[in-house]
Amino acid sequence: MAPSSKRQKRLSDDLDIFEPYWNLYFNSDFTNSIKDFHDIIVLFNEVVTTKPDIFTVNKLKKTIIIHYPKFVAVIKNLFEDFDEEAAEDNTQKVLDSFRDYPDKTLCTLGVVCSTFLGSQDIALKVFYLTTKLSVRLVNYEPITPMKLIKANMFKKLVTVRGSVVRSSLTRPLLVQTKFFCARCNRPTAEDAIDGKYAIPSRCYTSGCRSKYFNPDRSSSGETKTIDWQQLRIQEKISDDRSDPSRMPRTVVVELTNDLADSVVPGDFIQCTGILKVVSVDEGKSRQKGNSMYSLYIDAVSLFKVGESNSTEMESKSTGNIGFSSTDYEFIKQAYQQPDLFRLLVQSFCPAIFGHEMIKAGLLLGIFGARVRNQSFKGNINIRHNPHILVVGDPGLGKSQMLTNAASIAPRGVYICGSSGISKTGLTVTLVKEAGSGDFALEAGALVLSDQGSCCIDEFDKMSTNHDALLEAMEQQSVSIAKAGMVCTLPARTSILAAANPIGGHYNKSKTVSENLKMNRPNEEKDRYLSEHVMALHSGSNEKTKVSWSTEFSSTQAIRDIPESLHKRLELDSGEDLDLIPKHLLKIYIAYAKKYVHPVLSDEAKQVLQSFYLKLRSKKAMDSTPITTRQLEALIRLSEAKAKSELRELVTAQDAQDVVQIMEFSMLQTSEDEFGFLDLQRSQLGSGISKKNEIKQFVSYLIKISQERFNNVFTIEMLQEAAKGILQ
Repeated sequence: MAPSSKRQKRLSDDLDIFEPYWNLYFNSDFTNSIKDFHDIIVLFNEVVTTKPDIFTVNKLKKTIIIHYPKFVAVIKNLFEDFDEEAAEDNTQKVLDSFRDYPDKTLCTLGVVCSTFLGSQDIALKVFYLTTKLSVRLVNYEPITPMKLIKANMFKKLVTVRGSVVRSSLTRPLLVQTKFFCARCNRPTAEDAIDGKYAIPSRCYTSGCRSKYFNPDRSSSGETKTIDWQQLRIQEKISDDRSDPSRMPRTVVVELTNDLADSVVPGDFIQCTGILKVVSVDEGKSRQKGNSMYSLYIDAVSLFKVGESNSTEMESKSTGNIGFSSTDYEFIKQAYQQPDLFRLLVQSFCPAIFGHEMIKAGLLLGIFGARVRNQSFKGNINIRHNPHILVVGDPGLGKSQMLTNAASIAPRGVYICGSSGISKTGLTVTLVKEAGSGDFALEAGALVLSDQGSCCIDEFDKMSTNHDALLEAMEQQSVSIAKAGMVCTLPARTSILAAANPIGGHYNKSKTVSENLKMNRPNEEKDRYLSEHVMALHSGSNEKTKVSWSTEFSSTQAIRDIPESLHKRLELDSGEDLDLIPKHLLKIYIAYAKKYVHPVLSDEAKQVLQSFYLKLRSKKAMDSTPITTRQLEALIRLSEAKAKSELRELVTAQDAQDVVQIMEFSMLQTSEDEFGFLDLQRSQLGSGISKKNEIKQFVSYLIKISQERFNNVFTIEMLQEAAKGILQ
């Protein structure tokens, strides 16, 4: 397994240079154990001496960071003197040692690195002779699905990905303790393996055969502790498409030293560690003996996925994590499409016919606006995630759209309001651990969808838990103050919600706030819709050719506004688009959210400002005031439109498209029961319907007649009463 006979002879001339550092990493005697590690220590020494930049040292954290793919590439170059088959075989043996014997292999690597560093810097030689450095192997491959984490992988090195759903407090873990003989007071140091130590069996002092020892409870140098924290990470359910209906799997991860307190609930992480076991319910089964064990991962390295500057490790080696060369080629081809936004809208939930404007709004909510630097403008947190609410009749595909949105969002979470979700299930829960009695944080749906999208179906059936969304929607965080613990967790998520009207269908005589039937009968559209549904259920491979006469629009409510965006998003007669598959659409969105940060052009600012001033001038006396919140929403959606097409500048066309989406929504909520536009209704869907206005007017007249003891009114008195109702 050594590189070559000449190199092996040169490197094995003096292996005694490793002896001073050996006891830091191994408990065994150097002379007897070096034979078992001879080949691999020679190889690692060759790698470190010929390529010293293969690892990075952090003396403050006492860590050695090694990028695994680069390390493997260097090892392959060492076997260039061999033929191809022998080189591959020897390289595989080294890689197998990492997988099958991670403890010994990583400690051997630590010995070699410490020896090299001590020889290069004489001033710090004492530091390396007395300090054990933790080897952090970053980007170890392959990534193991959680369903394969079983007993056959015990003591092997694995890499898993998942969301942190629970984190405990950081506590000290004992790694070495000292005992004093009760008779002669001789000190004896004992190592604690995985936090468990054994009391010495007897005293080895000549003439003293005592079997009783007292632990050293002082803060002496021989009693050592390290930081320790426990996490529970949960797999993404979309990772296993063969069984999407099961409960997501979880695994416990233990962090030590510098890894403790490096992540919080809601973070999506990649963790490399050694699979170990711990006895279950030790306290209940001491007398009978316990044969039940639970698997956990002793972390070797850990970093957040999706943040280029999340950790020192990732910033150096995984700046483009998650994107392969094939992905970049697909993104390049998609960028060259003539009408990219139209292609994205048609690729979003293609099983649902039509509803292009609604799909466009949901897509903009997934892309989100440009992320502002919080240090800008006096450290004010400027929200960049838009929130979308879809209200409509049952059976129009709202749930399908939300499910599709959750699957293509980089960090999408789908929940249903009718399942009885609690407030803590949305935000964060403080739970008490069974063994230690300490408190741990469990993340809810909003925290788990941090930097993604939280899709809430059946929004109208969420009981009284809507107030739990307020902080997350505006401040992009959730706070908890309970049992003496006060903390704030990030919840930078776009909330995409869908609701059914009260009574099962939308009543045009009521406003949105009064009934939460947007859909109006359209003979031409309904005919094509029925053909589309029948084609889906018949299993036909032919795509439905979609077109209808231009005299019919998808909804009659947009007849008085420009229909350019709506018409551009529709499929032409006989057109057959090559739609983007769901997994590629997810990659495209992740790329846009990570690398594209558009800014407003002067022309776009003028379009948005003109529309905002138009809204301000048309607001009715009884409507909710139009404030800068509506202007900020327009800005966010305009930036999302530019981001969806991978552009760094928001054009006037982007702003006009967003204005049309806003008008589409406003005109649908402002249409009364007779099909006319009633702009006296609130732009936010609140206000008073005509039927309720009449009831309120009659009640007001009855009240006045009772006060005057007279039920006769003049025209002037009726007009004054009407003005009183409107004020």
